[in-house]
Amino acid sequence: MHARAVTFRGATDIDAGLDLVREQVIPMLKQQKGYRGISVSADRAGGVVGVLTMWDTEADRDASESSAEKARQEAARVVGGEISVETFEHIVQELAGEPPSAGSPLTIMPISMDPSKVDDNIAFFQSTVAPEIKATPGFRALRLLINRQSGRGVVGTVWANEDSRRQALEAGKARQARARERGVEFGEPSLRQILLAEFV
Repeated sequence: MHARAVTFRGATDIDAGLDLVREQVIPMLKQQKGYRGISVSADRAGGVVGVLTMWDTEADRDASESSAEKARQEAARVVGGEISVETFEHIVQELAGEPPSAGSPLTIMPISMDPSKVDDNIAFFQSTVAPEIKATPGFRALRLLINRQSGRGVVGTVWANEDSRRQALEAGKARQARARERGVEFGEPSLRQILLAEFV
């Protein structure tokens, strides 16, 4: 699969944006070929909103861009803040039981690496890192998104509650140290809650 991640920073009306997604954006997305789902998350205190859409193929995602751009312009008017857009290949998705629901704690960890190391690091993530994350108490879901051209990516993890998220962040420090030895760099984690999740 492939994904488009839209981030609003400095958002001033998150709930109005959520209403817009439900009433206008999702019906529009369902008309697009290859649409496979949407997740909306927010750090309300920090004024950050993330909208992730999933697509069967890169071509399907890119073909939806014209409609998506119109929706972003309307969302910018409603939500406020500055918008950034990134595209990724959807590499890993793991679930513990049912898909995460509204209210679940979500941690977004930005990563980056030399594009020449992407394949090797994906293999390491799938064989070693993902099983360790899944074994952490309170684990609910995991995504790995990568842009092979830029080497930028995102690891998203969902947890049962805030306590399990805090413990997971602490446990993840040792994994990050190992990853840095492999040339992976980490940004600041974005601590959010899922506001909406819909999968086709």
